[in-house]
Amino acid sequence: MKYIYLLLFMSSLVFANNISEIAPKYSASHIPQKMSVATKKKRFYSLLVPSVTKVHNEVFAEYQAVKKDLKSGSNAIRTARLKKKYNVKSDASLLRALKPHPISITLAQAAMESAWGTSRFFVKANNVFGVWSTNKNQARIAASQKRNGTRTIWLRKFASIEDAIRDYYRMMGKAKAYRDFRLVRYQTNDVYKIVKKLDKYSEIGEKYTKELANMIRYNKLTQYDK
Repeated sequence: MKYIYLLLFMSSLVFANNISEIAPKYSASHIPQKMSVATKKKRFYSLLVPSVTKVHNEVFAEYQAVKKDLKSGSNAIRTARLKKKYNVKSDASLLRALKPHPISITLAQAAMESAWGTSRFFVKANNVFGVWSTNKNQARIAASQKRNGTRTIWLRKFASIEDAIRDYYRMMGKAKAYRDFRLVRYQTNDVYKIVKKLDKYSEIGEKYTKELANMIRYNKLTQYDK
């Protein structure tokens, strides 16, 4: 009997090793040649889903901890520090700043802003969301085209995809342009109601929100919210 168990164990190891050998290992800094649409999306999900899920869980854990602190009156120093960080004064505003929106929205924006992980900014700078830089002391890269033919546009360069995602959640929790967005995402987890308030994220406004909704629906991204 022990011999049979040993054979089964060894067989499982061989199977696992074979799987690891044939499973593609994607890199953000490398785009495979002649990718099909299916392969492009597979690469994107492989690179983004684990990182987005990890950061989302971090942010949500902090939100829950602060919500508990506010109810019990504990950790006042941390609460004050976070209010300063997000430039808010009330407890309600802090909770709206901290509560993360569903993963499906983050993935949809990442796919749109990075052309499914193939944009130059994504490949060379881990810049998942097309975030600009106005600080010359930041690590950044120049856009290949100038705005209005004269102005150089700089984009942030991040050390990792996770860093880019953390910065994104921080920006969405802090920027004045997303005040209405934060209110709606705090009130509901309905993805399609929340994305309607992302019209300030893009110059194309309402059209951008409709494209996000369509991307979430077509690619069944809400499966990652579960």
